[in-house]
Amino acid sequence: MVVSGSATRSRVDTERYPGAQANPIKRVAEEPVSTFSVDVDTASYANVRRFLNDGSRPPSDAVRVEEMINYFDYGYAQPADRATPFRPYAAVTPSPWAKDRQIVHIGLQGYDLPRTSEPPLNLVFLIDTSGSMWSEDRLPLAIKSLNLLVDQLRPQDRVAIVAYAGSAGAVLSPTDGRNKLKVRCALGALRAGGSTAGGEGLKLAYDLARQNFDPKSVNRVILMTDGDFNVGVADPAKLKDLVSTKRKEGTYLSIYGFGRGNYNDVMMQTLAQNGNGTAAYIDTLNEARKLLRDDFASSLFPIADDVKIQVEFNPASVSEYRLIGYETRMLQREDFNNDQVDAGEVGSRASVTALYEITPAGVRGSSDPLRYRSDRPSAAPSAARELAYLKIRYKLPGQATSKLIEWPIGARDAFPSVQAAPEATRWALAVAAFGQMLKADPRVDGAYGWNDVADLAQSARGDDPYGIRAEFVQLVRAAGQSQPRAD
Repeated sequence: MVVSGSATRSRVDTERYPGAQANPIKRVAEEPVSTFSVDVDTASYANVRRFLNDGSRPPSDAVRVEEMINYFDYGYAQPADRATPFRPYAAVTPSPWAKDRQIVHIGLQGYDLPRTSEPPLNLVFLIDTSGSMWSEDRLPLAIKSLNLLVDQLRPQDRVAIVAYAGSAGAVLSPTDGRNKLKVRCALGALRAGGSTAGGEGLKLAYDLARQNFDPKSVNRVILMTDGDFNVGVADPAKLKDLVSTKRKEGTYLSIYGFGRGNYNDVMMQTLAQNGNGTAAYIDTLNEARKLLRDDFASSLFPIADDVKIQVEFNPASVSEYRLIGYETRMLQREDFNNDQVDAGEVGSRASVTALYEITPAGVRGSSDPLRYRSDRPSAAPSAARELAYLKIRYKLPGQATSKLIEWPIGARDAFPSVQAAPEATRWALAVAAFGQMLKADPRVDGAYGWNDVADLAQSARGDDPYGIRAEFVQLVRAAGQSQPRAD
């Protein structure tokens, strides 16, 4: 999949982000079906936090609302078995930021793979040791982060290390999980210096993963970088082709970004979206603990590949809709049933959340209705009570043929007010509002302010053992006190 839009640069540095226009409002009478690839990346949230903690709002293109929403665990009910690895969740509530609009909240909870059922790992740590990685928040933090992952290794797991600066080289040959000290020593010996031959590093890492490839293992390259590839193969299109080819051969790619000033998010997104992997941003050791210790299983053990979502809206109930976020993940309607079309992977225990803003039938929409309308009730007996129909398509790891889950969304899922909605939905609404406001989305009513978002989030904090939700409330208040950024 290609990251759409052009790269934009901040006025104060050389950070690069993929540009993407917000999803448009669509009329159900003209286009009743919405299709997209899932996204469990969280890079945008941590990056936004970094900007706000530094006292400024992020560039608009740095904010991907779906990644902010998917940063959080929503406590959805667990699926019963591995063969059907997702359990859907749906809720419909009035929009807190737009009069006469409603929000359809869709959630997918992934299966929790038992520790004893997790396959062996064949990992290659690919570490950027170029001169741009010298500062404490880059290579030193990357090494500390990887040591957290090393703590989780089992005897049956294997790890190799490749480092790259002006050239790429193997630092550690494949070593089993019993020899953690050897892995730590190899990591501790790394130093930053030189230019950035990221393309050569990727090739070498994939070659090493292929040499030790095991179809019964999770074969994965883990890249730690600021994305500033500046020598050798640095063309995103060529690198995209490389990771796409390796994805088809069965090797996943996970990317962890570091640093500020020259952070290349365009490169990160291009590689992650085409490498059957995830992209995250590590700004603190606490974030590393969340990703590589607490969420270790969801980061490394896939339960489903090529996961796609398709929603068909009932024109008798809905006149318009827009998907909030997922701009770089949109698919054509026909892509849903095409098993050759790549989509996102989902790991053990991970969840996916998506929000649609809808205009109910009979409410004045953003555009004039069609003269020759097609919003007659469906012939299906139960369809009159349905708002929408959710379909999820996925492949079990290693399989080529997809499976299907179907789920109607109707009156049983509706709540009369935001306050009456479940905690999970209220939290998702708060995060979605925050992301849209950071992007200055005009579809959020100007009367809905930062304090409203903070109050909504505060009402839905619930059980927060690690303080992640409390931190979010603080970020909302910080955003309200900061000056808008001139992108």
